Amino acid sequence: MSLPLLAAGEFARVIPIIEQALQTPSEWIGDHIFYADLADAAARQRDEPALRKYAPLAEASAQRISHRLYQAVAHRAWGVAHRLAGEYAEAAGRLNQALRMFEELDTRWQLGRTWLELGELAAAQNELPKARDCFQRALDDFEALRAAPDADHARAALAAVSV
Repeated sequence: MSLPLLAAGEFARVIPIIEQALQTPSEWIGDHIFYADLADAAARQRDEPALRKYAPLAEASAQRISHRLYQAVAHRAWGVAHRLAGEYAEAAGRLNQALRMFEELDTRWQLGRTWLELGELAAAQNELPKARDCFQRALDDFEALRAAPDADHARAALAAVSV
């Protein structure tokens, strides 16, 4: 089961802009930021070809500079790519790695986004109690941050597996 994402069109517009920025030399910003953003946008769009293109670049560039946040973003992007391909064990491994890293960094919004992905993975495997738990955890994180659009998304996901 895959739920529609809120404002999916916004993410579709961001990829060409970031790709263009990659072509512009800059002394103050590293390409690791762009690759993390591209992988993240592809994950939000559920665009498997873009994920397969940008997740390895995001991962390599984040590892090169030992950037834990972007490493975790790359793990989550890989997790989404694996889920979309039906590679559930690989998806679980990557998503759980991202979750551990985001927990260590205490990045609540990123945790909520990762709980959403774990819920999607559980729902895809018809593990509805686990999906409900993951979606509820995401909702709790988003509500604590007052991240209304993300909370709405988590609520919709929770409702979809609670019927």
